Amino acid sequence: MAATTRAGKAIIAVASLAALAWAAGQGRRWAQYEHEMQNPAEDPPDAWEKTEFAFARLRYRSSFDRRYRSRWGIDANKSDRQFIQGLRRLTRIHARSVEQIVDIDSDEIFDWPWLYGVGIGDWSLTEPQAKRLREYFERGGFFIVDDFHNEREWANFMVGMKQVLPDCRADELDNDDPIFHTVYNLSERYRVPGLNVVHGDQIERGGITPHWRGIRDSQGRIIVGIFHNMDLGDAWEWADLPDYPERYASMAYRLGVNYVIYSMTH
Repeated sequence: MAATTRAGKAIIAVASLAALAWAAGQGRRWAQYEHEMQNPAEDPPDAWEKTEFAFARLRYRSSFDRRYRSRWGIDANKSDRQFIQGLRRLTRIHARSVEQIVDIDSDEIFDWPWLYGVGIGDWSLTEPQAKRLREYFERGGFFIVDDFHNEREWANFMVGMKQVLPDCRADELDNDDPIFHTVYNLSERYRVPGLNVVHGDQIERGGITPHWRGIRDSQGRIIVGIFHNMDLGDAWEWADLPDYPERYASMAYRLGVNYVIYSMTH
């Protein structure tokens, strides 16, 4: 009887801890996705505030997804939230303190005109998903892609974009393009490397040359801003880490701010 009582108490204790964890999770805005994220962060007190702007992150599918982490969730969600802190400090944009996760299979995507995709060189789109993204752009959506490297990942990214926009073309952006001058003048830029390569050759997964590319609509407006062979997400995520050089974090924030303002003004 004593053994049974001890076992019963242990079960009750475990169940109580699980219940507490579940209850705590209900208050976290994106608790249901945290197991897919690389670096989930605590919610700030104003996590549920309604604002004029939200940083939306695309939740897509990839053959590289794993049970406890998905490609879409790289650097999430600490990276997003630290960029938002910078956006709030450096501009007058009324930005929400936490990101919005938007599933590629949901029509909710049409509610969020600014969208960020990471590790996008490994995405895999179905026809309905491609159709939804096509409509997203037709409605004026703006998409930033980051942290993908080498020619294989580039080719796979473009396969997906051709599903979405069959006639699209990705071009290198000129130094005088307006997107580099909306807030900060960034004619002179340099690669923003990931933390894992920042003190080495800065080449990740064989991606040698950094590219700032864009896909435009028929009116010449950039609708997809492309950071290839670099990693702005890491720079935002580790901006508070003394070992990550300030010059790269500063460049990442300036680029991000410029692209947000461009999306609102063009």
